[in-house]
Amino acid sequence: MPQLKVCGITDAAFALEAARRGIDYLGFIFAAGSPRRVDAARAREIAHNVRHETGVDAPRFVGVFVEQDVPEILQIAKAVPLDVVQLHGAYGSEKVAAIKAQGCEVWRLAGDEKDCAGEDATLLDGRDGARSGGTGRLADWSRIADLKRAGRRVVLAGGISAANAAAAATSGADIVDVNSSLETAPGVKSTALLDAFLAELPPR
Repeated sequence: MPQLKVCGITDAAFALEAARRGIDYLGFIFAAGSPRRVDAARAREIAHNVRHETGVDAPRFVGVFVEQDVPEILQIAKAVPLDVVQLHGAYGSEKVAAIKAQGCEVWRLAGDEKDCAGEDATLLDGRDGARSGGTGRLADWSRIADLKRAGRRVVLAGGISAANAAAAATSGADIVDVNSSLETAPGVKSTALLDAFLAELPPR
């Protein structure tokens, strides 16, 4: 059974309920233009509340960045603080190393199977024209096996919902990332929809 990430967290009450249900990672989106974008102060408030209430069982917090400069990423990562930085865009080995040097794990959007900049995990996400994340479209699941053969840890995102939760859980991915299918409106997560999603998964 893969670990689970819920991305696009904007609400402290939902974040706490997700943590209490055993979600392994909670994701904040810091990319401009996203309806799920939060600033560092809001992310810090939510993360502090969840960590205070759940203690050692707290999930890890992921920050999602799209074509943002490393100094900005590091500033936000320290302020929240983040456990993981998820990168969408042109981030090579030097930028990945600079982020890892500050103590954060790095996940990076997949290129081809030979394209590795030293990240800790490779993200597969759905594409919609030039957009390669946050699209709600399915990723190319057929790439999971090749990435695993190349020794990669794989995060599977894009179009994950209760309808395909069981298949995603047995896809070979190490982490399954769910976002918009848990919403009643962009950025508004529902615990009822989370429970419906979790009910479709194999026992952990």
